[in-house]
Amino acid sequence: MKFTVIGIDDNQEQHFQQDVLAIIANTSVFSGGKRHYEIVKKYLPSEHAWVEIKVPLLQVFEAYKAYDEIVVFASGDPLFNGFGNTILRECPDAEVKVFPYFNSLQLLAHRMLLPYQDMHTVTLTGRPWAKFDEALIKGCGLIGVLTDRKLHTPQTIAERMLTYGFDNYMMTVGELLGNNEREKYTTLSLEDVGKHTFQFPNNIILQKTHSLPRPFGIPKTDFHLLNGRAKMITKMPIRLLSLHLLDLRNRSVFWDVGFCTGSVSIEAKMQFPHLQIFSFEIREEGTALMRDNSRKFHTPGIESFIGDFLAQDVEELPRPEAVFIGGYGGKLKEFMIKINNYLLPNGVIVFNSVSEKSLETFKSSVQELGMELAENIRIRIDDFNEITALKAIKTR
Repeated sequence: MKFTVIGIDDNQEQHFQQDVLAIIANTSVFSGGKRHYEIVKKYLPSEHAWVEIKVPLLQVFEAYKAYDEIVVFASGDPLFNGFGNTILRECPDAEVKVFPYFNSLQLLAHRMLLPYQDMHTVTLTGRPWAKFDEALIKGCGLIGVLTDRKLHTPQTIAERMLTYGFDNYMMTVGELLGNNEREKYTTLSLEDVGKHTFQFPNNIILQKTHSLPRPFGIPKTDFHLLNGRAKMITKMPIRLLSLHLLDLRNRSVFWDVGFCTGSVSIEAKMQFPHLQIFSFEIREEGTALMRDNSRKFHTPGIESFIGDFLAQDVEELPRPEAVFIGGYGGKLKEFMIKINNYLLPNGVIVFNSVSEKSLETFKSSVQELGMELAENIRIRIDDFNEITALKAIKTR
């Protein structure tokens, strides 16, 4: 099967190159969205077939199987979060040739006369917030974002940014780019975005005005605390040691069990914003603490669960590669057994013991579960009791 994928803009008059016109003239089967057909129909041979691209895409690719050669029209650059990527994924053995047009973020940068070689791009079109959150936490200076109609509009994006304290960007919204008669772009503060409506399709470019603090190690006194109790938080040096033992840089999924104030989750998200973090706490107060602290320290994307960890249904969650046990309610062994059931091979559990009893329970549980005790570090901070930082690896 052979695909020729041609990128177009939204103008009714297209200016195809001669080689593209020749391909169109010598092809009888074409495909694209409904809007694409309205634009290109007059350029097609009088006798032609059209396969409309619409969901479910499985039916579209089933229809393609009836033909040897297909010309596909797509918006902008088909390989920039476009249908060209879908063809390569669904038909890996097909012959594919692409004739791209500018993608929508390129068009917006051109309209703004904005050099964009350093722009970090994110698509939120039908996607979760994770990659966008990662770009914000990293502090990318220039972020191009593809939006959608409902969940990820310029207004909802601005609202999320302000909720987590990212007021250090200006937003430029491009509307109907590539349509010479109707396109426009507007640069606004995030606070003003909610006062406007925008035509779809649209996209945005965020330009950073100044940097936000991103410390390596947050003092315990900076957090909202559980009933003001400074002892109910993992101290900064212990927290940083724990993150070292968790070795999160090359891991994807992290569970924080017994998060209390959320300090370990927040520090992990700040230093390793690519992580998927799932945090568990039995106390109802954990909801407000995680919300307030994650907003204060600009760390969106942490999913928290309130209730007894042993009773939590975690079957649908991604299996962790690293787990920190910050609280266990006298059931450390039971926690270890449940965590081990979901921990991926070569995954790690880190636990800070403050008593001989919990130290022995952790060590005996590691042995019974066939894990390897990889680290056993004793440390004392100021006049607090000695803490033993422990790391176990699941070797089978």
